[in-house]
Amino acid sequence: MIKFLNKHKIIFYLINFCIIFLYLFPGSLYGCIFFSDCSIQPQITQDLALISSNHFYAFFVLSVTGYLTYIKKIHINYLIIYLFLVAIVLEILHLIIPERSFQWSDLFGNLLAVLIVFFIFNLINNYEVFKK
Repeated sequence: MIKFLNKHKIIFYLINFCIIFLYLFPGSLYGCIFFSDCSIQPQITQDLALISSNHFYAFFVLSVTGYLTYIKKIHINYLIIYLFLVAIVLEILHLIIPERSFQWSDLFGNLLAVLIVFFIFNLINNYEVFKK
């Protein structure tokens, strides 16, 4: 699977485009489609105390796909910076997008997902180094 994603970066770009489009859409696209009301945001699971579960899942998928796509060390460094910037900038843009609002729990969900994937892949890479 890693070789497949490494050769087909279009998957990462497609997921990236979808997340950016959904973040910048005024209101909830899912609410418009499934409930005929753009103000309703469907929940995948219940939110945790300070973390939005929907935002966590979206950035978790984006981060895992990015790490599997860009395996080389120099690419990983750029990917980490990119993921953190996208997580922060997209949430800040909710301040100016109609029907959207900036929420700290959304930002924490974005950043936590990126951090967890970063630590998991660091553990995997360190384990492979000790294995040799």
